[in-house]
Amino acid sequence: MDFQKLSVSKDNRKLVNADGSPFFYLADTAWELFHRLTKEEACMYLKLRAETGYTAIQAVALAEFDGIATPNAYGRVPLHKNEEGEWDIDLPDLDGDYSYWDHVDFIVNEAASLGLYIAFLPCWGDKFNRAWGKGPELLNGDNAYRYGKWLGNRYGKCPNIIWVLGGDRKLENRRHFDVICQMAEGIKTVDTVHLITFHPQGGEHSSTPLHNEPWLDFNMIQSGHSRKSYNYKMIISDYNRTPIKPILDGEPGYEDHPDEFNPINGYLDAADVRLYAYMSLFSGACGHTYGNHSVWGMIKSLPVEGFQDAHFCLTWDKALHSPGASQMQHAKNLLLSRDFLSSKPCPDVIEKQLEGLLYIPVLKGKDYLFAYTSQGLPINLKANFMEGRSIKAGWYDPRNGSFLPIPQSISDHEGISFAPPSSGRGNDWVLVVDTIGCD
Repeated sequence: MDFQKLSVSKDNRKLVNADGSPFFYLADTAWELFHRLTKEEACMYLKLRAETGYTAIQAVALAEFDGIATPNAYGRVPLHKNEEGEWDIDLPDLDGDYSYWDHVDFIVNEAASLGLYIAFLPCWGDKFNRAWGKGPELLNGDNAYRYGKWLGNRYGKCPNIIWVLGGDRKLENRRHFDVICQMAEGIKTVDTVHLITFHPQGGEHSSTPLHNEPWLDFNMIQSGHSRKSYNYKMIISDYNRTPIKPILDGEPGYEDHPDEFNPINGYLDAADVRLYAYMSLFSGACGHTYGNHSVWGMIKSLPVEGFQDAHFCLTWDKALHSPGASQMQHAKNLLLSRDFLSSKPCPDVIEKQLEGLLYIPVLKGKDYLFAYTSQGLPINLKANFMEGRSIKAGWYDPRNGSFLPIPQSISDHEGISFAPPSSGRGNDWVLVVDTIGCD
């Protein structure tokens, strides 16, 4: 599989291939992929995600679930201990016929054969900021630089890498900041090809501590696991920052995750993950990340020892086929069916724009307009929303990717209300408007 070098578009809004075509970052969250799956399981997982339209897989090398001391599927841990009996970041497990890092190599290469990028997180955040989790805090500015350089040497030649630093923790002091910046510097010393971003803590932006860092190629938010997390506001905030950088939601609410971490509130479902996707994409995001609560942790049995409070409700193999996972491809397909690179958020064309669940995000390109209604309520557009050009319209179903044309004659010279085919929770729709005579 051929991979082109990824870069930031000329207007600094999107990610593009070397030939100038858009690269749509559609990632699945598989943080524990390297740590918990066998070769056979990893191959099955990657093949399924490639078949359902994903372009990237987010995975972490030093994992959250006691990823230092708990062996992987082959009984290997990522590091050796030093003479003081402490896990040492400078002593990676490379011994024997199939080391921990051999397994990481295998998965990275398998993903490449399927056309998938690995959004490679060097370590979970508890390895430098143990605000919670197992830890241990292994990293400081000095060894983070060496670790980054070692990773850059080992994986910088792989065509399918996107570096994702951080790991669900804030940079609360100078040491934390130095760990991330020195790790980035170590990678950049030997790998000037691959893009780098930062995965922040829930409700946070990579831009808050790092926006002006020269190594940060694009921004990432984590909007979090709540039905109240309307990520469009976070996306718009970063979209409007200067200098301009691409932005995406790297961790919205996961399907099958308890709302606000409390199962009494119910579990997030496919309707929620579709809302997160379209709200962010139509607000200017360059891509999107899907996650399933049982897939990110590759949960093989219930309950999960030591993580009962996480309230997993499925094993990973069953959760793989949750409906939201396959529905994400319809968002990517819709956006790439038009001139994605020309698109910009345009919420002001909505008459009497509301907030929260009833907010109507609008994405407008050279010859088209998309508007999303999460509850199937009418979409009211102001006059001349397509600058007086002749138009046609229809409804795109984000559940299955089908399209229903609107048969009547439409003019944008006056305000117009478009009523979707159905309404209510789970009846979300995308209004598609094209100028006549344009593909």
